[in-house]
Amino acid sequence: MKSFDVIVIGGGIAGISAAAELARDMSVLVLEAEPQIGYHATGRSAAIFIRNYGNETLRALNAASAPVLEAPEGISDRSLLSPRGEMLVADESELAALEDYAKGATGLERLTAQQAVELVPILRPERIMGAVIEWDAQDIDVDRMLSGYATALKRQGGQVKTAARVGNLTRRSGVWEVTVGEALYSAPIVINAAGAWASGLAKMAGATAIEVCPLRRSAAILPAPDGQDPSRWPLFASASEAWYAKPEAGKLMVSPADEDPVDPHDAWADDMVLAEGLHRYEQAVTVPVTRVEASWAGLRSFAPDRTPVVGFDTRADGFFWLAGQGGYGVQTAPALAAMTAALCKGAQPAIGEAITSAVSPQRFER
Repeated sequence: MKSFDVIVIGGGIAGISAAAELARDMSVLVLEAEPQIGYHATGRSAAIFIRNYGNETLRALNAASAPVLEAPEGISDRSLLSPRGEMLVADESELAALEDYAKGATGLERLTAQQAVELVPILRPERIMGAVIEWDAQDIDVDRMLSGYATALKRQGGQVKTAARVGNLTRRSGVWEVTVGEALYSAPIVINAAGAWASGLAKMAGATAIEVCPLRRSAAILPAPDGQDPSRWPLFASASEAWYAKPEAGKLMVSPADEDPVDPHDAWADDMVLAEGLHRYEQAVTVPVTRVEASWAGLRSFAPDRTPVVGFDTRADGFFWLAGQGGYGVQTAPALAAMTAALCKGAQPAIGEAITSAVSPQRFER
């Protein structure tokens, strides 16, 4: 049996970034069930940093992550961010949703329909009753971010084992014993960064029964509209999140913004869901969808209150939750990794008690 200070189960951006932070002072092993890290939600992310995305707690986590994304010392030699912008447009039925989003947001600029069309020429101006843009929304280089954290982890002596699906998890004499095939590993702390599989792992450990529900989200790559170069367009979306579109390598990635509850699995796009979402997108633009070049889906996993679950479980000693990041996992990873490292070392996270309590699994034990 090989022993470590911490075993992280899950090799997405949450698990790898937390492991890299912990490896500064502790021996760390990451176990990833798939043949490569970042296979599921991380590898299928929309790859954009939006400061105003999410509830109050998530916006605080976004703000805490921003300095690391902008100056990722030890992860990359340059910023992980590049200019993009995010524009929300609302028809008459979506004006309330637009105002809800703007409430409490910072750095938004109101736009007229004409200004919105100047930014994205394929939009139908007659349908736009309101619009806002967050100029500071930026693309995230997710591949460079993940590989940078993985390199930092290994440089500090951490280990990553892929194709390592956990078969059993048992607490004995103050340590967790983790079985992977015929191999056995142990550590006083196990971190549950299993994404869509987080609730199942918690059940295996006898931890608090927190429902972290995987929701499928689909996307398609469409060719660039004739005569248009979308590379400088912002991400543009309906205010009610009925669809969104993002420039992607000279083409458009369009998502129906679906949130269908599913069991944990290697997700794929549902043709009907995708078709319905593309139809909603078509109603807002002047260019019909004539061809889909590629499509895929990923799982965004949420706790019941749509806030991440981060902290030690009180029913299973040494079992640490790092789950329920939903669609915010990449952009909150630096803040949550720092929080995880502090808590596992018995320190107070720099982000403060209010946010630490807001994400604690203890909120589900009351």
